[in-house]
Amino acid sequence: MKKGYTSPDITVFYDAKLCIHAAECVRGLPAVFDPNKKPWIDPTQDTADEIAQVIHKCPSGALRYERLDGGQPEIADAPSLSLVKNGPIFMRGAIELKDEQGHKIFEGTRVALCRCGMSKNKPFCDRSHLAGFEAAAVDGKFK
Repeated sequence: MKKGYTSPDITVFYDAKLCIHAAECVRGLPAVFDPNKKPWIDPTQDTADEIAQVIHKCPSGALRYERLDGGQPEIADAPSLSLVKNGPIFMRGAIELKDEQGHKIFEGTRVALCRCGMSKNKPFCDRSHLAGFEAAAVDGKFK
């Protein structure tokens, strides 16, 4: 479920089903993203520019934003895939995922996809790989 947290300048959206707890948000702006508070997101605690920069570091796409102050909206990076050692596939870019019937199941600019096969939220990573998934190395690279 997506929740919105609003300040006069920005609305931060959070989708718990996509979150893999990489904690880029908590490390980046602990006054805005504080898992020990309720609500855990308070966009009044920093500028919209700073919040947008930190959200852009969220590898799973669980955090998104909408600027209310006329600032730059989130723009997709150049398409890229990154394999995390013994972990998910991180995708960046203008992403649209569809199911077997062609129904859109995701649209965004960042996502973490399962590659261990154990996720209960496929195709998205749910950190099930932490139970012991090991990717084989080929020529020093992980597949």
